[in-house]
Amino acid sequence: MASIVFQKDKRSGITYAYESASYWDKEKRQSRAKRTLIGRLDERTGEIVPTDGRGRKKRDDQLPAKPGPVPVTKTARFFYGATFLLDAIGEKLGVAEDLKRCFPKTFKQILSIAYYLILEDKNPLYRFEKWSALHKHPCGENIGSQRSSELFASISEEAKHEFFRLQGRRRMDNEFWAYDITSVSSYSEYLRQVQYGKNKEDDRLPQLNLALVFGETSGLPFYYRKLAGNIPDVKTVKTLLAELDVLGYSKVKLVMDRGFYSEDNINALFKEHVKFIIAGRMSLSFIQQNLEPLYEQFRSYDRFNDKYELYCHTVQTEWNYTQYRPYKGDTVSEPRRIYVHYYYNIDKAAEEEKAFDRRLIALKRELESGKRIPEHETSYRRFFEIATTPKRGVKVAVKAEAVAKWKRWFGFFALLSNETMDASTALELYRNKDLVEKAFGNLKERLNMRRTLVSSEQSLEGKLFVEFIALIYLSYIKKRMQDAGLFKDYTLQGLLDKLDVIECFEHPGQRLLVGEILEKQRKIYEAMDVQPPASL
Repeated sequence: MASIVFQKDKRSGITYAYESASYWDKEKRQSRAKRTLIGRLDERTGEIVPTDGRGRKKRDDQLPAKPGPVPVTKTARFFYGATFLLDAIGEKLGVAEDLKRCFPKTFKQILSIAYYLILEDKNPLYRFEKWSALHKHPCGENIGSQRSSELFASISEEAKHEFFRLQGRRRMDNEFWAYDITSVSSYSEYLRQVQYGKNKEDDRLPQLNLALVFGETSGLPFYYRKLAGNIPDVKTVKTLLAELDVLGYSKVKLVMDRGFYSEDNINALFKEHVKFIIAGRMSLSFIQQNLEPLYEQFRSYDRFNDKYELYCHTVQTEWNYTQYRPYKGDTVSEPRRIYVHYYYNIDKAAEEEKAFDRRLIALKRELESGKRIPEHETSYRRFFEIATTPKRGVKVAVKAEAVAKWKRWFGFFALLSNETMDASTALELYRNKDLVEKAFGNLKERLNMRRTLVSSEQSLEGKLFVEFIALIYLSYIKKRMQDAGLFKDYTLQGLLDKLDVIECFEHPGQRLLVGEILEKQRKIYEAMDVQPPASL
């Protein structure tokens, strides 16, 4: 005999209606009941609203999502430990909240794909269905190939920039931001920004470039930009400054390597009142002239830094700032205070000198054998006197003065800043820039981005954004692992796998139950600054 049974979900406050059918269990020799969900009770009318068997109204996908947790309508078990960690991180960093504000209809799908990319190292998206069936995740259902393509195409530039703006506000106000660019190769012939350029990995494929901004203290990325593959690094700084201004970021502090150094860029940084640390080339006259007065005494014991095992010293000087004013048609010039931080590494000097001497020997042999290489002509003229006679043939002599002048700067490097600090502080901030390089490694290796595997501009833009979301989570986990010394016991994948075996159990009308949590797993959650889920 069948009857209607009502049961209220304590978490959501929703009352569900079940059809309860009694039957005789021969094995246990007792009466049993089988329940089937038939709908939810409308508290106002007292009517039962039919559902499609998953706790939703018919054609719910065409209606706006209602607030509150989705009720459980079937008994199931999932792997939950790792996705619970990601849920907690997303809440702590505000990623989930900001995504919901910017992508109200698709934020759950974005998070689920990001979770998959994090937990399934290097696996392509077509394996998402299997992972989805085994794990509890924000979307809660499979995202097929067609749906993922539609999702990527739906991610608009306006919504992305709003997300960058919101995330930037959550970063520490007084931290330096590391800025760098990497190349991503592509087989596609249909992407406009895929061009042949200087590839940093000696890859012969055409490429596009990715610019990434990281907070050095937080260790988290909050902005990226896609660039054409043939644009040199130095050309990107002014556009970066303009975009940061549009996003409303104030008190910007940037750390950049020497690939971004140019007089125009330094002037632009001063103009926008941006604090910076940037590496300079020792071949520049501005760098050399400020070092000359203290060159002979530079290797003094009181300038030795035992932490970094090198000599260092800071010189306060003036930068000849120039600004073109189009509305007046003139150029203003005025001095601006700048600091040049000099460093000398004895071991590096010795290595550079040995490498240079080997190169001189090779160049001399090329000249004497008559097998000159066109790319080396500048070096031939700079370092050698070359004479040719009918009897003696080619006679080659080294220009001793030119060689000594070239060797003079071996072992030295320099950083420039417009904020008061000593050389040790500047070097520490600059070396933290390797956060970006490590992030690029995560992006291309772990997140399967070494090759762009999409053929349309829209899909590429969307996929890059979801990869970027995954990178935020990975960066948080890596930094917490480093701070807690967990890398001596786990790899990043090993740590996630350790949590991924924790299960959860869902029952209609009941709270979510979490399986047993071991002490090692509990300590991992604590190291991540996350409260472990309540287990059985």
